[in-house]
Amino acid sequence: MASYVAEYLGAGRSASRQIEEHNAQLFAAQQRLRRGPTIEVFFPRRIDNSRLVKAPDMARLHEMRLFTAACVVFFTLVMVYGWQHFSSIELGYRVETKKQQLEQLQEQNRQLRLTQAELAQPQRIDAIARQMGLDVVRPDQVVRVSDSLSASAPVMAQSAPPPLVASGGR
Repeated sequence: MASYVAEYLGAGRSASRQIEEHNAQLFAAQQRLRRGPTIEVFFPRRIDNSRLVKAPDMARLHEMRLFTAACVVFFTLVMVYGWQHFSSIELGYRVETKKQQLEQLQEQNRQLRLTQAELAQPQRIDAIARQMGLDVVRPDQVVRVSDSLSASAPVMAQSAPPPLVASGGR
């Protein structure tokens, strides 16, 4: 063995490289001897399995039904969770939209109340009335309905009969 390794080492190559080449040559020689001088020929063999009937595996069928039922239940739970999650997100957006609308309406209401308060100032109304030529009301211009009737006496409603309209020319 030592002479074998020394022989390869003496040639100037590394020992491991020489051993690899030697092993490759031996392997190739073994492959040639196994094949032999003949060519390998394979003939197809036709097998007719049409008359065979597969027996049902009841245990496997039961397992598959349980697995399918479990998958359906799991899928249903995932879909219900997803539906609830996205519904809550959508409702959150709706709530925020309604809050913004409420704030806008409150601001608009505040602006309208300020405008109403500005327009209802007695000094402003008096100035506009004087510009239009209106004057302060005199006491003889005011007629109060409550002065002519007694507040405690009942009032009888009266109606005048409608005037007769003569139709002419018939």
